[in-house]
Amino acid sequence: MNAESSDPRAELGRRIDAVESGYEFLLAYAAQGRDTDRGPGSGRGVREFLESMQAALDGLAPVARDCAARRGESVADVAGAFLEALERDAETARSAVRLVLAQPDISSQLVDNLNASIHLRALLTDLFIVDEALKERKVRSR
Repeated sequence: MNAESSDPRAELGRRIDAVESGYEFLLAYAAQGRDTDRGPGSGRGVREFLESMQAALDGLAPVARDCAARRGESVADVAGAFLEALERDAETARSAVRLVLAQPDISSQLVDNLNASIHLRALLTDLFIVDEALKERKVRSR
């Protein structure tokens, strides 16, 4: 995912979608009681979703900062501290995803623990806030 290849707001949206859809897939995977993601009919797809999440989280904060800056200096100033928190949360969540991906077997229990991680949950909440706060709003005329 390359922030320079497209509109920053669209890029942010793609990254948020990758994290959210990955999390939803992981919830379903965790409920399946699998011991491994390997083998026929097993948890195929879990690694792909985790890899997409990892890619979406890599460089997420600069994309969000660019979106804030395009909204104006006052928005960028107000958002600064929060975007620093987003950066920390994204990096911590990305590290957790990388740790899961490094395992030879990805069990439902491991994924359930990742889903329950306060780091991933904080990141999701950060993304909900950023997504709403940085939307371009059209001013309605009377």
